[in-house]
Order: sequence, then C-alpha cells, then structure tokens
Amino acid sequence: MDGEDKLKTAKWTRADVDALMSMPFAELVFRAAEVHREFFDPNEVQASRLLSIKTGGCPEDCGYCSQSAKFDTGLEASKLMDREAVVAEAKRAKEEGASRFCMGAAWRSPKDRDMAELCAMVGEVKALGLETCMTLGMLSESQANQLSDAGLDYYNHNIDTSPEYYGNIITTRTFEDRIDTLEKVRASGMKVCCGGIVGMGEAPEDRVGFLLALANMTPPPESVPINALMPIEGTPLGASEPVGALDFVRMIAVARILMPTSFVRLSAGREAMSAETQALSFLAGANSIFVGDELLTTANPGQTRDAEMFEALGVRLI
Repeated sequence: MDGEDKLKTAKWTRADVDALMSMPFAELVFRAAEVHREFFDPNEVQASRLLSIKTGGCPEDCGYCSQSAKFDTGLEASKLMDREAVVAEAKRAKEEGASRFCMGAAWRSPKDRDMAELCAMVGEVKALGLETCMTLGMLSESQANQLSDAGLDYYNHNIDTSPEYYGNIITTRTFEDRIDTLEKVRASGMKVCCGGIVGMGEAPEDRVGFLLALANMTPPPESVPINALMPIEGTPLGASEPVGALDFVRMIAVARILMPTSFVRLSAGREAMSAETQALSFLAGANSIFVGDELLTTANPGQTRDAEMFEALGVRLI
C-alpha cells in the first residue's frame, strides 16, 4: 500500500498482517526500517517516564497484573499520591532527560470526586513543558472531556491482546468496554495511546489479531506501546515462558509497517532484554522507551544502562 492517500483510507485485512508476520525476518525488518525513515528520524528515540500515582487494590482480574486485589502478589495498596509529590517526580524526570510524563492509577475507573485533582496534576505537569499521558481505567464521557480540557495530551487504554484471546486474560471487563473508552477519548480531542502485551500464552494468530485491531482503528492510535510480559509471582500468568527475542522484534516491525505515523513504544520487559534485542527493536521501528529504574511496579533498566546502550548505538534521546 503506497502513498499518503492510502495511509488515510486503507483498512488492513488479516491476510495482509499474516503475510507480514510470515516474511523472512531480515526482509521484514528492512521494510519496517524503510517505513520508519519516511516519518521519523531513525536516530531519535523519545524518552518517557511512567509513574504509579495510585498503586494496587484494583478490582479487575487482569491475569498479568500485580496490582489486582484478586491476586496475592505481596503488593500493598496505596492512596492517590499528593499532587506536589507527582509534580516533583515530573520535574526529576525532565531533569533526567524525559520529554513525556505518564501517570497511571490502578482503578477500574476514576471516581468523579478525584477528577479535579487529576486535572490539576495534568495542568502542573504540562506547565513544566512535558508531554502528558494518563491511564486511569475506563472513562465516562464527562471524565474524558475534563481531562481533555485540562490539557492532557494522550490517554492510555490498552486492548492488551486480540479480541478472540481477550477473555483468557481478563473477565471483569470486556474488549468492547475497552473500545468504548477509546472512542470517548478520541471524541474528547485527546490522542490515543493503545497497545498490549506479548507473551501471555497467545497463539500466533492472536498476535495477528491484536495488531490488526490496532491498525484498523479510525484513526490508528498515535501511540502504540508493545510490552513483553513481565511474569509476576502470584498472578495467573506468573509462570509464563518469555517471548522469544526475534518474535518480539517481529511484532515491533509489523506494528511499524501497519501504523507508520504512530510512536511505537518499547515498553515493559526491557529489564529482561539484551541491548541487542533492543537495538533490533529500534532498527525495526520502535522510537520511544520508558526510562527510569521502575515501570509502575516492575523493574526497568535505569539511566546508566540506557545511556551506555544509546551511546553505543549513536541514538539521541528526545
């Protein structure tokens, strides 16, 4: 599919995505790298920081999540952080090189009584010159509009996996519930951040269905986080086998081809990835990472390791 007009109108088919996933690895990565260069500087990677502003106690049963109240993971629930503490973390993130600040709360959905404080957080973080994102669970139309009016740039709400496999991972909300929130976010004027997780026991056809669902959103998400499962003891997926490095890079490459103008974010799982796997991911079109020592409740490589990797690659963090 060639040309700007086709990018605007094309709807991908399962056969299209199957064909991409079946390409020889070197050819797929080469094609993804070509697409990436049409829309982005291949030597720039956006640095994002993710902060848990309300940890644990979530009533959902997402099988991968340490923050679910339904699983015994040893994580203690906390209340919503004070705004001053959140802003202090945002300042530190900017000083350490992040240009994007994401705030996550372990809720099924935010309560209306918390909206004024959340909107104030957005305003103060944005005033620092940072791009802002929040993930708070499902939203009502009013809540989406309030966050948009406060200046929130992106709202994250992942579909996690394919529509067909979704029920194996989560039973407390439906795939359609996810889409409903995404439609409210889009209607409010905010940009959409939506991706999922690889390595949850899904079949190859589920990986195809996951990417197909993302690519056929109208428009596709401006931000697409691709996560490798971090197995957490006490969760149903705690004993999962890690996804293979080349399989993970293949997901990045296909996402880049299907969604050429989106930021493809190399998200959870970097702590367990080699520098070589991450380098292949950047070559295949990933152009954003989460920096810092922690990603919500799991470990992340940290500033020193990342600096060494990017110096070796000649990549600039923006």
